[in-house]
Order: sequence, then structure tokens, then C-alpha cells
Amino acid sequence: MNHTFRRGIRLTGWILIIPFLLRAQQQTDLLIVGGGASGTMAGIQAARMGVKTLIVEETTWLGGMLTSAGVAAIDGNHRLPSGLWGEFRAKLYDYYGGANEVKTGWVSNTLFEPHVGNGLLRQMTAAEPNLRIEFNTSFESLRRKNGQWTVTVRQGKTSREITARLIIDATELGDVMAAAGAKYDIGMDSRSVTGEAIAPEAANDIIQDLTYVAVLKDYGKGADKTIPKPAGYDPAPFRLSCGIADPASSDAPQNNCEMMMGYGKLPNGKYMINWPKHGNDYYLNIIEKSPAERTAALRDAKLHTLRFVYYLQTELGMKHIGIADDEFPTADKLPMIPYHRESRRVKGKALLTANHVSRPYDQPLPLYKTGIAVGDYTIDHHHDQNPDAPKIEFVKMRVPSYNVPLGALVPEGVDGLIVAEKSIGVTNIVNGATRLQPVVMGIGQAAGALAAVALRQQAEPSATDIRAVQQALLESRAYIMPFIDVPLSNPHFAAIQRIGATGVLRGSGVPFQWANQTWFYPAREVSGFELVNGLRPYFPGLREYWSATGEPLTVKTLLDICNKAGVAVTLQNLSDNWKRLSLTGAPTPETVLDRESAAVLVDHFLQPFRIPVGFDGQLLQ
Repeated sequence: MNHTFRRGIRLTGWILIIPFLLRAQQQTDLLIVGGGASGTMAGIQAARMGVKTLIVEETTWLGGMLTSAGVAAIDGNHRLPSGLWGEFRAKLYDYYGGANEVKTGWVSNTLFEPHVGNGLLRQMTAAEPNLRIEFNTSFESLRRKNGQWTVTVRQGKTSREITARLIIDATELGDVMAAAGAKYDIGMDSRSVTGEAIAPEAANDIIQDLTYVAVLKDYGKGADKTIPKPAGYDPAPFRLSCGIADPASSDAPQNNCEMMMGYGKLPNGKYMINWPKHGNDYYLNIIEKSPAERTAALRDAKLHTLRFVYYLQTELGMKHIGIADDEFPTADKLPMIPYHRESRRVKGKALLTANHVSRPYDQPLPLYKTGIAVGDYTIDHHHDQNPDAPKIEFVKMRVPSYNVPLGALVPEGVDGLIVAEKSIGVTNIVNGATRLQPVVMGIGQAAGALAAVALRQQAEPSATDIRAVQQALLESRAYIMPFIDVPLSNPHFAAIQRIGATGVLRGSGVPFQWANQTWFYPAREVSGFELVNGLRPYFPGLREYWSATGEPLTVKTLLDICNKAGVAVTLQNLSDNWKRLSLTGAPTPETVLDRESAAVLVDHFLQPFRIPVGFDGQLLQ
């Protein structure tokens, strides 16, 4: 186990001196407000692409819901280790000693102690010379003049201004975009507006329950860590908390208190208490409240969690399991922030609906072509604590894995601003999937890439080349298409991702329990007709080409298709590039091509990915 950073030495070196350095720093190319799951990833990505970047974070930790909120059990994307999410997970594996050492609770394949996550994120950010971080710094206001932002932030009792060319809103509740004048939605959408069959008929302002997580620790047999009886304690709301049932299935419920506790079991004898069923979920909508009002309202959510902890200790006999004293640097040892499942949702250049998630290839707007982050978790909503919430079984809505369109990060009508975290342009229903940690990390990485490309091109985010952003993400080993069977280790990963994002060869979506899937099937044969049909929108010369049949695609047919598309390719030229493209064997005119080799050759010779697309997924020709 790697213990290079433990609690006593983690705040060393550059981290300690940054607040002093930044007091004199008044200008940056990119300002990221919020050092949470998305803000940290945005900062790393932008810095790696050469952008002078500053993150301001209101707590003393990085990671947001991953760490500061205590939700240290990763939901989804276990087989889609995209970009910085995969890099962060690899560091967790190294620290704890392998993948099996972090598979400690049944809710996830990856669980860790929050303070360890914070330490690893600090290591990752410290390695980036273009990235600076200022902690204990809260956002106050902003204004825009002559294409530049001036942002007022507060440190303690002192306010100061930072100027920046671009801003990323990575706050937990979308506070920056609201202050900037971006339009947004809060709560459930109307079915008539989104076209989602499962949505309520009328819109409402109901959001998901939030949770004030607690991290508990086993202090050993004989220990008594029972907390003082919380004010207003009543065991009744928690009586059914040991009921174990998969809400996505029709299995009969079980009553198993030990299994309930194992839900979020962390390494080193700790437990993440983030239990939805008669546990510590709490309904509270503080999105548009002032900071002071939020703090006051959250006391009730925190108290509800303490009551649940007291119930576990007294009613269930777990007095030896107490609040961990070596996790959070807070007086009460609870997380610094709650777990917000929902925030404002920007009205962006694209709106990702449940219909796009369910059937991406069948929508009038092919938003999947602009994908920048992927997710595979099912649509999971928490509404048990609000009796007024419509009784909708969101989790039983069967969907495949999906990608998030770049336009969801770009607000309509506000220049110089990119939106990340949970405030992107999705419907309330889809937020139940895009709110999860790996997706939010991917959204943050994409926000950083978008900022870097926009600055490089001297363009507004709304006028930035989408394909350039996607290519930057691919070069950073991130997924833009959720193909489960083409891993990062495949030498043709990027080519297949590009061809998938053009729609020339499509994936097949499969709803699968809590880890939905989309398969590319690289070893399957492809017909000449299927390939031509996918290429027609990109090449006018193929729109009247009807020679391709349903027979398996051969090299001869591919050469004919390339020439009809206006790209002269000979057998010799193809043979010369064959090995260079890491294809096996020696091609002859009769060689049958599978989907993988077809994708690689089309990507190399025809390059449909170079043809630009708009935020609606339509080609710009």
C-alpha cells in the first residue's frame, strides 16, 4: 500500500504557498469556479493543453462529490475507464494495491477513503505547471466587458477580482451560469416539451433528494462510539432501513442489516453511509437560496444523517462503529458539503433527452455525433423523501450506454462561459444518469478541452470546432462513443471512436442491469451497402451509387466506394498502408473486411471525421 501522502504531510510544497502567490495574480486565461469532480478534471485537461488555468474552490479539498461530499463509491463506467477517470482509478489501484483492494462494497467496483481521493487529486494537479488552485475561495459575482470576465471572489473577509478570457462553471448548483444570465431549468420537465413518455404531464420544481453522507469507522470490539442523541430523534423513519431489494428488478426484498452496511464499505474498516431506502436521503431544494440560507437549511439534512447514525448504533447494536475521526477536516467530522444530485440545468446549444439516450440513431438531431463524455449507469432518481414527487419508476426505464453532446456544455446567449458538473443541458430524467461521478469527471475533462480549443482558435465556445475538441479528448485517451468492446488498449481505438462519431458504422445498444452497454462488434462482417449508406451524407458522389450489395465488404468493393466518393485509392496504396495501420495479413481484392478493419481504412482514406458538425449533430458542408 502506498502511503506517500498521509494526513500529516499532504498539505506540503506548492499547495501551501499557492494562496500567497495568487493574491498578486489578477489575470488568467481560464478561470474554473469549483474544484469538484468536474472542475478538477477541467483544470488538468486545460493545463495539459497549454492553457494558463486557475481553479478557485470554496473548501480545502479537491474532488467535490468524490471527496468533500464523501461519495467515495464510484457508480458506473467500470468498463469505460475514459480519460482522467481512468487515470484517477489507476492511481487508486496503485495506492491500495490493485483492483480487488478497492472492491470492498457491493454498490461499486471502486471504493476508497475520501481523504485518499483528495490526496491523489492533489498529486495530479500538482504535476501541471499551467494549473494553479486557490482554496477557501468562494464566488461572489461577475461581469463581462470587451470579451473578458471580471470575477469577484472572497477569501475570508477579503474580496478581490480575477480577470479571465473564459470561465467554466463547475459549481455544485450552477451559481456562476445563473449570475452570468444564462437561462436554465430546475425540476421536472413537461412531457410535451421534452417528448419523454415517462415525464410528468406538467412541469414542476421537484428535484432529487440530497444526502449528507457520513463516513463511519469500525473502532473494534468493545468500543463505544455512540454519538449524543440528536435533537428530534425518532427511530420510526429508519425501521425499514435493513430492507435490501434491487429497485431495477422484481426480486423479493430481503431484510439484511449486515448487507445494508456493506453497501458502501470502504477500505480500512470504514463505511460510506449514503443509504437511500429509509436511510439518510433528505428532500431539500436550496438551489436558489443565498449562501447563508443554504447553510441554515443544510443543518436539517446533517441532523437527519446523525439521527440515522444514532439509529445504527443504538437500535442495530453497532456502537463500535462511529464517525471516522481521520477523514474530514471539519469540527463534526462530517463531509464539508452535501451530495447534491441535482442543480440548475442550463438551456444550452443541445438538450440531451431520454429519447436520445434510448435511441440515439433514430432522433431528428443526431447529437451522438458531438459526444464528449460517456456513461453506462441506468437512470437513477431518488425521490422517496418527498411525498409530493410523482411516482415514476425511473430506474426501470431500460436504456443502453450513451454519450453526452458537447452542446450541453455551451449555454445559449452567453459568450465566454462553459458549463460543467451537473448543470449541463440535459432533461431532469437524464440527469439521473449524467449526475454520476465518472460522467461528471468526463464532462469536466471535455469542458477543459473545449476551453483550450476555443482559446487556441480565438473563438467563442459556441463557435469552436467540435471535431477538434473530440480529437483532443481522443488524444487524451477519453471516450467520445461508449463502445464497450473496443478498449483503450486496442490500437484502433481512436479510429473506431471517430468512425462511430460520424455514424458511418453504428453501435448496438443493450440495456443491462446497472451497467448498460453499447457494442461496436469489431470482428463482425460489414456489407458494402451498410458502409455506403453510412457514407452517403458525407460524400455527394455516393448518393446515387447503388452498386453496393448486402454481400460482405471486400477490399475491391471498398476501393470502388472510395473512388466513387472522390478519393482515389489503389490496391497498391492500400497495401502500402495496411501494416502501418496495424492491420493483419496481406490484402487482396477478395479479402473480406470486418467492421474494425473497415473503420480503420475509412478513417484513414476517406476521413469523414474531418467534415465538421454543428451542435445539433448535423453536417456543416
